[in-house]
Amino acid sequence: QTEKEKLTWSDRMPGYAANFGLILFMVMLTFSAVFGVIVYRIITAAALSFSTNETTRSNVRVTVTATAVIINLVVVLILDEIYGAVAKWLTEIEIPKTEKTFEERLILKAFLLKFVNSYASIFYVAFFKGRFVGRPGRYVYVFEGYRMEECAPGGCLMELCIQLSIIMLGKQLIQNNLFEIGIPKLKKLFRKLKDERTEVKEMDTNQSKDPQQWDLDYILEPFTGLTPEYMEMIIQFGFVTLFVASFPLAPVFALLNNIIEVRLDAKKFVTELRRPDTVREKDIGIWYNILSGIGKLSVIINAFVIAVTSDFIPRLMYQYAYSQNGTMHGFINHTLSYFNVSQLKAGTQPENSLFAQEVSFCRFKDYREPPWSPHQYEFSKQYWAVLSARLAFVILFQNLVMFLSVLVDWIIPDIPKDISEQIKKEKAMLVDFFLKEEHEKLKLIESFIARDKRKRRSGTKSKRTRAASFSQCHHSPKGSFTSFSSQHTVV
Repeated sequence: QTEKEKLTWSDRMPGYAANFGLILFMVMLTFSAVFGVIVYRIITAAALSFSTNETTRSNVRVTVTATAVIINLVVVLILDEIYGAVAKWLTEIEIPKTEKTFEERLILKAFLLKFVNSYASIFYVAFFKGRFVGRPGRYVYVFEGYRMEECAPGGCLMELCIQLSIIMLGKQLIQNNLFEIGIPKLKKLFRKLKDERTEVKEMDTNQSKDPQQWDLDYILEPFTGLTPEYMEMIIQFGFVTLFVASFPLAPVFALLNNIIEVRLDAKKFVTELRRPDTVREKDIGIWYNILSGIGKLSVIINAFVIAVTSDFIPRLMYQYAYSQNGTMHGFINHTLSYFNVSQLKAGTQPENSLFAQEVSFCRFKDYREPPWSPHQYEFSKQYWAVLSARLAFVILFQNLVMFLSVLVDWIIPDIPKDISEQIKKEKAMLVDFFLKEEHEKLKLIESFIARDKRKRRSGTKSKRTRAASFSQCHHSPKGSFTSFSSQHTVV
């Protein structure tokens, strides 16, 4: 009975397997939601293009983008609440050994699921939309009837900005502000109504009609920890840093949101939640590693956004390598390739032409060989040159930013100079104090030792004196004490 039971690997394996399977399922569920929105965009764009209203046809891209982003926002908000509960349940079935281990595993699972949920649609627009559409004569189709969606003629950077701004502002306004105040109020109201129904009312004339403070505090919602607060800031930090190249105003909106949320959180902690139990911690724990990882990842992602999503590198390449006069004149024509319309597959030709004469060639945005080339429609030399320049820019940008971050970290210390000097002074004072204490202890010990030596010496002399006196008295004749002093002196 006194022997403690320990869980073995065979006991923990079902929990780990359930964790792996459910996390993988949740990630696939997020990707499925993103794919569903993609299908919605494709079908809606095709349906609106056949509208008889000229205004509807001219605003197809704006309508589809706005409605799809709103749908994405709703899906993100719903899945966020589900993923938080699932992460807690998955951590409980693992049976961690300590409370700290439980908290770290819970944070990792919740962050992984919410990271994928919050940024999946943004990653799609930034790096995948318009990359797998094919070319005229060999397009990629979904459900054998709908072409994959393409970016606008100016690229996907503007759409990425719209996607990021709506999702970020929507999460901050709805989830971080309205939910934080509304949900605790609703829970408090529900608890109050429930307690009033189940409470047995006793008539007591001596009892005060006004409720006591502990009764009012009991109605408040219990404090569940700071993990949700940290998670909000981490996700917001990702919105601000990961794609800031496409939405430079993100830090400004994040600052405004934080100014408002400071007051809302203060009101929530004071009036809506019970007083938390204070626990001393030396740092923020695993959150620091997550912030550091997001900071390093943001450098790489912003480098790819600038190099791949925008036209920054193609414009530089054209201006300094292909332009005859060093200007941007003729850049659009340089980025367009030729296609022979006679090579369109049957049933894919445009039904109504906007031109009076018959069209033999059309232009599309890509770097491909023309139809009269021996290697028609293959990637041209310009394509590989631009791709090499993009990859070189990513490498240079990443190393430059990392070098600057290390340099700034070295120049600016973690602890300010005045504080470090104050810490040194305090340490010196402590050392002096300890030395003084030790010196006083040493003096005290020496005084004790000296006193003990004196006691021992005096004790030895008194023993010798008593022994000598006893011996003299023992050997003297009976009744004679006249020679005691003289004999004692001789002894």
